[in-house]
Amino acid sequence: MTAGNSSKKKMKKYSLLLVLAFASCYQQERNCADFKNGKFEFVQEINGVSKTATFERKGGLQIETFEGKIDTATVRWVNDCEYIIQKKHPKNRADKQAIDIKILTTSEKSYTFEYGFVGSDKKQRGTATKIK
Repeated sequence: MTAGNSSKKKMKKYSLLLVLAFASCYQQERNCADFKNGKFEFVQEINGVSKTATFERKGGLQIETFEGKIDTATVRWVNDCEYIIQKKHPKNRADKQAIDIKILTTSEKSYTFEYGFVGSDKKQRGTATKIK
């Protein structure tokens, strides 16, 4: 092996290490456990109008209030940052479908998540703020 080849191999190793170091700097910290229980607020736009829902999650249960209606759902955590909710008393076919929620990022008082029906590729994003 020549000295030139040795230098090139070292440069490739250092370049790879630098890329990995910089990539790790951009990973958002997720403290999902901070959001497993509590009272939250979620604002979403429906037909151009902002609507607010509140929900309280404790253990395997979530109680949501939206436009004066209260719904109860079971919560099953898949891992620290992903859970599935299923309405306990569905009123129609759409209500029977479970919703998969993945926490993408967290901050001190809120988390950004992606959600959609289990098995569907159609996903939406939202942010929930912890109010209690």
